[in-house]
Amino acid sequence: KNCGSEVSPYITECPYCGNRLRKRAPKLDRDQRPAEKRTRRSKRPPSPLLSRLRSNEIPGIRGDRRPYATLLLVLAGLVGCLLWRTDLGGQGSNLVITGTPNGQWWRLVTASFAYNNTGYAFIVLGAMALFGWLLERRHGPLVPLALFVIGGIGGLAATVAVQSSAIVLGAGGAALAMTCAWAVPDLIELSRTGETDGDLIGAAVIGVAVALMPLAVPQASWIADVVGAGTGFLVGLPFARTVAPR
Repeated sequence: KNCGSEVSPYITECPYCGNRLRKRAPKLDRDQRPAEKRTRRSKRPPSPLLSRLRSNEIPGIRGDRRPYATLLLVLAGLVGCLLWRTDLGGQGSNLVITGTPNGQWWRLVTASFAYNNTGYAFIVLGAMALFGWLLERRHGPLVPLALFVIGGIGGLAATVAVQSSAIVLGAGGAALAMTCAWAVPDLIELSRTGETDGDLIGAAVIGVAVALMPLAVPQASWIADVVGAGTGFLVGLPFARTVAPR
């Protein structure tokens, strides 16, 4: 039935014996080559090559952590800034500290979320969002919350204790505390090896911008800045041992 002659693979019948070799000629691509058969696309998308980051898979990063605490602090600061700037119902002045609280110590909390200057709020809340998020990814939500309480609220309390007639607001101390606490592992690595992968220059620029806010905003406190920076370094030292070099 087949003469066995060598013929072109692009014909359907043998020119010598007339035997049918294939049902139809193969399809050719642009280069006149047989086109490869296309497999039907599966409706199900291909599975990812990398699995989801697990907890403690990368030293210093917790894959199951989302910055809910930091997000809550930043959103509360935005609301406080909006209330002060709009002064809805004339209640904006009740959020800040004017002199000694005299029994209204809850104003230490509300004043840390109030901002009378949009630029002040942008710099402070931006620093808190960045470094609070990084700290929360490393150590969980309790660390940024503790830094806010000690550096932010504690800084305002220290200001009122030293300057009884001061008008203070904002959480500049908390922003400096988070910035310094984040920078401690990189500072230790830099002192040991002479180099580090962390962006210490960027952190220093942000920290200086926060620390110099009292020059532009009279209600910002130098004392709160000192308390916040000291808190950040003290809290960051024990946590630096749990962070692997990056």
